[in-house]
Amino acid sequence: MTAPDETVPDDPTDALSAAPPAGVRRNGAPRGRLKFCYGPMDCGKSTLALQIDHNHARQGRRGLVLVRHDRSGAPQITSRIGIARRATEVGTGTDVRELVRARWAQGGHVDYVIVDEAQFLSPAQVDQLAELADEVGVDVYCFGIATDFRSRLFPGAGRLFELADELQPVQVEVLCWCGLPGRFNARVRDGEILREGDTVVVADIVSDTIVEDAAPTNAEQSVVESSASSRFGGDPATFRYQVLCRRHFRMGDLGPAAAQHGQLRLS
Repeated sequence: MTAPDETVPDDPTDALSAAPPAGVRRNGAPRGRLKFCYGPMDCGKSTLALQIDHNHARQGRRGLVLVRHDRSGAPQITSRIGIARRATEVGTGTDVRELVRARWAQGGHVDYVIVDEAQFLSPAQVDQLAELADEVGVDVYCFGIATDFRSRLFPGAGRLFELADELQPVQVEVLCWCGLPGRFNARVRDGEILREGDTVVVADIVSDTIVEDAAPTNAEQSVVESSASSRFGGDPATFRYQVLCRRHFRMGDLGPAAAQHGQLRLS
């Protein structure tokens, strides 16, 4: 037995030992969060990204706003409700850690990073974002689509599902034509759902349809591929996107209004 006046040393293996506060390691160093907000087209992901940036900035936090293939073709985050903000374009070979280091070199500080269209990031770039959260204490907020028009995970989105501290579906519900929640981004041409083709295409924010062989608007857009039909000399074609529930996506059923022109543009 231990005498009443003896001090028992702390046992680090004690299951009842106090845990450090959330976001703080036992050595006291802060740890950032990596969060992925995802959803189908037209659910408000870009709007939410801009709102979070606004909320953090008005509290005096300094952020870095990034985008990969915005629908406008320009280095900015654009929302379908009409708001936009300039952003830094993430290229195919961009090391996002270097973007933060460049801000430091200019005497700036980075408290948080916003990444829109994060599904188009490479898995390696997602790993870099996780490193920024873990080693530098930067909060990282990623926004994007989970699956492509074939219902398969984008590589960047898949890596975010594996690494993110928080996964949050965007709460604005997009409905299929039948009234059920829509989760699948169907690519449609001439009333038919396309099941094959390139994942990334040049998008046009103005029109309701997307021209597959549209000319790139800047050097970065030149990496965006058009579909196989255009690459192999087919006639220029247009297509649109429509959000469907799982059943109607599987069946290829676009509903009674399928003859109407485009419902959604590429997000």
